[in-house]
Amino acid sequence: MTIKFSGFGKRYGGVTAVEDLDFAVGAGRVVGLIGPNGAGKSTSLRGLLGLVRPTSGYATVFGLPYGQLKMPGRQVGVHMEGLGFETGITGRRHLQICATAVGASKDRVDAVLDEVGLGRAARRRLGQYSTGMRQRLGLATALIGDPEMLVLDEPANGLDPEGIRWLRRLLRSFADRGGTVLLSSHQLAELAQTVDEIVIIKGRTVFAGSLDELTGNGVHQLEDRYFELVNHA
Repeated sequence: MTIKFSGFGKRYGGVTAVEDLDFAVGAGRVVGLIGPNGAGKSTSLRGLLGLVRPTSGYATVFGLPYGQLKMPGRQVGVHMEGLGFETGITGRRHLQICATAVGASKDRVDAVLDEVGLGRAARRRLGQYSTGMRQRLGLATALIGDPEMLVLDEPANGLDPEGIRWLRRLLRSFADRGGTVLLSSHQLAELAQTVDEIVIIKGRTVFAGSLDELTGNGVHQLEDRYFELVNHA
């Protein structure tokens, strides 16, 4: 498994953010991590990426804690909501810095700019970018090292309908090439058209399995099953 949570828990003082989180993700899959506000989604992603240390259990990528990966920027592409950009530099310069940091070639910069649809905006300063353009740049940042895995926090926020369709195709193509995608989102209708598997958490694992299993092969709506399980958790 490329991603594994086993008994993962994190407490902050006397407050438990998440506990006994258990699920695994294999290659070639797009997995949606969902739950209400305060359910522990961000804590879980940060634990996977070594940004917080678990109080119990563990989370691994490619069988190792993130901090033990030899080339994390080339293996795992990350875009977390709330991470800012230096607004005075151009999109191209931002990606050039990121490419240098992860050891990617200079040619990779133009390839990724084209892949996310920012080729024409590459020379504009980031302070002039719209919210949707910044989301695309965040995805470009995640892709710059040509990783095997993407970890994305609310990647569709700020995208217009065309941008959301583009994101869906990008993630599907990435997974079809053998990549792994773990993404958090509140946009349940969009997730139903994007993911292969769903993990629902509410401080702990409420459900982890295929989308078809959760919806009865489409008999039920994802949104209906989500609220049913969360309200009874």
